[in-house]
Amino acid sequence: MLNPVTFTQGMHLRHRQRPEWGIGVVSRVEVLTRAGMRDQRLWMKFGAAGLKTLLASAADLEIVEGTGAAEHTFAARESASDGGWLGQIAKRRPEQAMSDLPPDATDPFLTAERRLKILLSLYRFDGTDRFTPKLTDWAVAQSGLDDPLTRFNRTELEAFYKQWSMDRDLALQRLVSDFRRQRISIDALLVDAPRAALQVLQKFDKVR
Repeated sequence: MLNPVTFTQGMHLRHRQRPEWGIGVVSRVEVLTRAGMRDQRLWMKFGAAGLKTLLASAADLEIVEGTGAAEHTFAARESASDGGWLGQIAKRRPEQAMSDLPPDATDPFLTAERRLKILLSLYRFDGTDRFTPKLTDWAVAQSGLDDPLTRFNRTELEAFYKQWSMDRDLALQRLVSDFRRQRISIDALLVDAPRAALQVLQKFDKVR
C-alpha cells in the first residue's frame, strides 16, 4: 500500500517495525513509479543501524517529533516528566519503562492474532548469550535512546532485559492458553515463529 506521506531530505523518521534502528535521517530521496503509482526510494542514516535504503510504500515509517521516542519508551516518559513530585517518581523508576512490553502486545482491543504476531516479533532480540549485540538492539528499541549506555550500564540493561523477557514469555503463554481454551488452532500462525518463542511454548507444555 502506498504511503500517502511525502518524505523530504532532512526528515527524522522511525521504522515502526525496527525501533532498534533508532532515529533515521533522510539524506536522499528519489521519486519513482511502481505499478503505475508514485513512490519514493529513501536513503537514510539510522543512529544504531547505519545507512539503509527503503521504499516508502513498503517501510512502516513515522515522522518523529520532540525526543523522537515512542510513547512507551523510557526516553519519552522521562521527557514528559515535569518538575513535580510525579515527575520525580517517574525518573526514579526507570526499571518500569525499561521492562514494560509495547502496549500493542497486550492491547485487548486488538485481535488475538495480531497480538500474537506482535509478541512473536519481540523474540528477534534473543541471542545465543546475554552479551550478543542484540541486547543493544533491544535497549535502543526499549529506551528510545540512540545510545542506551549513556544512561544505563550493561549490568542494568541485562537486568531490565531479564525482567522484560520474563514478562514477554508470560504474555505469550497466556495468549496461547486463550487460543487453546477456545479450541482455535494456531499452527499456521507459528509456522514462521522464532525458535526462541517455540522453545518457550515447549517448556510451557511440559509444566501444564
